[in-house]
Amino acid sequence: MKLKRKLPRDRTFDQLKNHYEVERALAQKLLAASREERKSIYAGMYDELFGKVPDHPRRSRTLDRKRIVAHNSKKSGLVDRFVHHDTVFVEFAPGDCTFAYHMCSRAGRVYAIDICDQRSGGGDAPPNFSLEIYNGYDLPLERGIAGIVFSDQFIEHLHPEDTDFHLSLARSVLKKGGRYILRTPHAFFGPWDISAFFSDTPEGFHLKEWTFTELNRALKRSGFSKTCGMKRFSRKYKSVPVGCFILAELLLKNLPPPFRRKISRLFIPMQLIIVAEK
Repeated sequence: MKLKRKLPRDRTFDQLKNHYEVERALAQKLLAASREERKSIYAGMYDELFGKVPDHPRRSRTLDRKRIVAHNSKKSGLVDRFVHHDTVFVEFAPGDCTFAYHMCSRAGRVYAIDICDQRSGGGDAPPNFSLEIYNGYDLPLERGIAGIVFSDQFIEHLHPEDTDFHLSLARSVLKKGGRYILRTPHAFFGPWDISAFFSDTPEGFHLKEWTFTELNRALKRSGFSKTCGMKRFSRKYKSVPVGCFILAELLLKNLPPPFRRKISRLFIPMQLIIVAEK
């Protein structure tokens, strides 16, 4: 087994190999499971991963306060223009919930939705915050209450058969005119998970990496009325017609992957961002 990318400074080859093998095995188990089986797998998959991969980068990232602040600032740039003091804000897959806590000072009510509690402890949650644990399907939240639903680096982890279900679920939580803002790594530049060190295709927890064409089609299929892309210009996110990115993908998709990866940087953002309106 040979590395396809440079070895990180803080991890050994054996640590990367173990991470890859553990995550790939869990991903294969998930892909082969029925919907009912996936409910129980979702509940324990991260505990199993972190137990078998104690050097997982997510553990060290939770201790890096500067990185957390910078990461939350970038995410704020995506959503702040849409959030008001009375907005009900829902975040899927909030991780350690630091961004959801951050949004509590901007929104009227914040709900974080996850398959398990990944908070590291320490400090009380804001009074207008709620963490809702679900099995990936049955959401304990009133329909039509949210002004904004948000997810970051989440949809690529969904089983391909669950994508339409999730998008429909997110839409059901939104009120009329509400928006689902989602960011996910663009497939043209992948793989983005641990597979990048050993494979040309995602084999770990990125069960499906997306293009604008595919995700826009899925959102429309799930009933969203309008979609728009976003791209970062000079540290600010600005709206771009999603059709511009779809056209670029159409023109570039048949290029050899290494060449396509380089050329695509000129026309397509590496992080795919779509705002979909109910």
